[in-house]
This record gives sequence, C-alpha cells and structure tokens, in this order.
Amino acid sequence: MSQQTSGLAIETAGLVKTFGDTRAVDGVDLAVPTGTVYGVLGPNGAGKTTTVKMLATLLRPDAGQAHVFGHDVVREADEVRGRVSLTGQYASVDEDLTGTENLVLLARLLGHGKKNARERAAQLLEAFGLTEAAGKQVKNYSGGMRRRIDIAASILNTPDLLFLDEPTTGLDPRSRNQVWEIVRAVVAQGTTVLLTTQYLDEADQLASRIAVIDRGRVIAEGTKGELKASVGAGSVHLRLRDAEQRTEAADVLRRTLDAHVQPEPDPVALTARLGTAASDDTAAEQAARALGELARAGITVDNFSLGQPSLDEVFLALTGHDTQAPKDEVAA
Repeated sequence: MSQQTSGLAIETAGLVKTFGDTRAVDGVDLAVPTGTVYGVLGPNGAGKTTTVKMLATLLRPDAGQAHVFGHDVVREADEVRGRVSLTGQYASVDEDLTGTENLVLLARLLGHGKKNARERAAQLLEAFGLTEAAGKQVKNYSGGMRRRIDIAASILNTPDLLFLDEPTTGLDPRSRNQVWEIVRAVVAQGTTVLLTTQYLDEADQLASRIAVIDRGRVIAEGTKGELKASVGAGSVHLRLRDAEQRTEAADVLRRTLDAHVQPEPDPVALTARLGTAASDDTAAEQAARALGELARAGITVDNFSLGQPSLDEVFLALTGHDTQAPKDEVAA
C-alpha cells in the first residue's frame, strides 16, 4: 500500500483480525475519502466494531495494512491517535458528573486552560441542545441526551476523523434525527466521519459512500445509487384489495417479471424487485406488463408505486438475509 493515496482519510488492504477460531475481520479493503460520511453497514457480528478498533489503534491487526491520513496504524499509532476521535456504542462519560463537569474535565485533560475548557464546554452544550441539562448528572439524561454528550466529548478538540460506532442504537426516532443533524454539522466543519450502523435508513440518510460488510468481509461498496442499481432496475410496490389473493399475485409477478417477490408485513402488500438482465424493457414497461397480467387474473390492485430498490432490498440481495444476524453469531 502507498504511504497515502491523495484525498483518502482511511486506506486499508487485506485487514484481518481473529479471536480464537473466529475470524471477525476477514480481509477488509476500504478507501474512505476525506470530508465525507462513509458508512459501514452490516448486522451485529459482521465485524464493524472490530474494524473500527483496529483503525483507531485499539486493536492490532493480525494481517493486512491500514493507514489513516497516511500514517500506519501499527507503526505510527501516536500520529493516528492525534488526528482521530472515537464514540463507541455505549456512553463513555462519567455518569456521576454533570454534563458541564464531564466536558470541562475532558477538555482539561486535552490541554485546554481552565477558562478555555469552560468556554468550549458551554459552546458544545449549547450547540447540542444540552444547556438546560448542563448542571444535571449524566445518569439522569435520556438515551438521546447521553449520545449527544458523548459526541460532544469526542469533538472537544475537533478531530480530522471521527469514528461513530452505531451511535443511534436503541434511540427513539426523534433522538436519532437529532444525532443525524449533529453528524451533518460535524462534517460541514471539515471532519471526516466513519459511521458504522446496522440501520439501513441511517446509512441512506447520512453516508455518501457505503461499504456493506457481512461475516467479516466487504461484499459491496459504492454510492447509495450504485448499490441500489447493482441489484436491479427498481422495485414495484403493490397493495391488493384482497389479502387472500396475495399468494396468487406473487405467482403472477414471478412468472411475468422473473423477479424476486417479497411479502410485506402488511397482509395486502407485495414488493417485486425488477432485474435488468432478463429483459431490455424499462422498469416502467415491466411494471405495466405485470399490472396487465394481474388484471387479467382478476386480481385488483388498490395502490401501485415504482421506485429504486431500498437499501433493505440491496442487503437482502447481496447476503441472502436481512440485517439481523443469526443468534449464534459472535458479536464483533
């Protein structure tokens, strides 16, 4: 690997980490552009956290190479640590201290003087909507507030690269949206963010490029549009009038489109993923043909839409399973 490829915050080749007989990371290659949010998407146990720990110099790779801004994570670990910050899956601040006390303490440890430490703490508390809670012990914060104070602690000194390891796990939708806004603001200030997540909508919302990782390997990489285009021309979403006709409707769609058909949780809903290889027709033409066949079969469609595949469909197509890892997999 070159010392640094221009424009890359992270560059890895063949990165490997094993724990006993478990190969948690199995030859990961990444190229993360500077100034972006780069998503690493995968289920629990896929190897996301282990990869982040190696990049952040917390674990030593067993094989392969990794550079952060041109610095080798093993031979130049101190240089790497001087340019990165990490927010893990669980709050790392002291729950018995107040929000202000946590940030002031950490700022002092990072070299700020007393006055600057308090000013920086107040600035971040205000920016993250925590001013009213500044004097409360963190153990009395909600889950969303804890994640915000955790991220605030990570950027007391603005890092060149911020690792966010599943930052919204367990949060309610409102708190997740608040964290997303913080991530966007951090990137707008020039920081590169590597975001690991098992939430497909989170990757869709934030990441400009996404690496899909499963069982320790990167199985696909690209922009959201590229990943979605890789599994087909689009998806047809149908709502039927009669739930009892769903099985027959699925058979018609498979026969007409030669497509994968997925029943939805709604008993009258179906999604058919359109392919590009089987036909030269456009997605709209394929969908129109399917609707005609459904009508000829006496199946009434109450609602119809045509769109790009979702990241859920991309992940299912690439891995053969959804983002819920098997229960017996080792989390990594």
